[in-house]
Amino acid sequence: MNNEQFLIAQVGRTVGLHGDLKLHLHTDFPEQFKVGTILDSNHGELVIASYNPTRGIVSFVGYASIDAAKRLTNTKLYANTEQTKEQCKLGEGEYFWFDIIGSEVYQGDELLGEVEDIDRLTNVDYLLVNTAKELVDTGLPKSFLLPYIPRYILGVDTQNKKISTQDAREILEAS
Repeated sequence: MNNEQFLIAQVGRTVGLHGDLKLHLHTDFPEQFKVGTILDSNHGELVIASYNPTRGIVSFVGYASIDAAKRLTNTKLYANTEQTKEQCKLGEGEYFWFDIIGSEVYQGDELLGEVEDIDRLTNVDYLLVNTAKELVDTGLPKSFLLPYIPRYILGVDTQNKKISTQDAREILEAS
């Protein structure tokens, strides 16, 4: 199983006098931040001592003073695919980004390209699609952004890494 690490949060400034820190989420799944959860970071493993989702405040075991906690400012927190699938429950029609990235994008039977990345802009996810070589050879752009909204996305098959679209070619041509 792919066990790649994904950035899920970044630790901000200290809050108060007892080692609390502001937590900046990079995930749609705040339920990952439970007391006792072990997270990988660029400072090694960290164990969550407390988390207040309403205030966006976290503290870690072994960092109970303000001076200790300050050492964690700007720390990046990661989860792997296994942890994410275990801790985060998806609703109907929802997918993890890591299940979408690498998928081929089709309009009908025509391969438009492959999803390289996903960017969120003003609460809309955009698929960064590397255009299929055959289409680039005809003069079309090397990549394009496809909004991940029902207007364009007809279906996602994570098993076969295939996304069915409508009107995506028009976006590609206009890029």
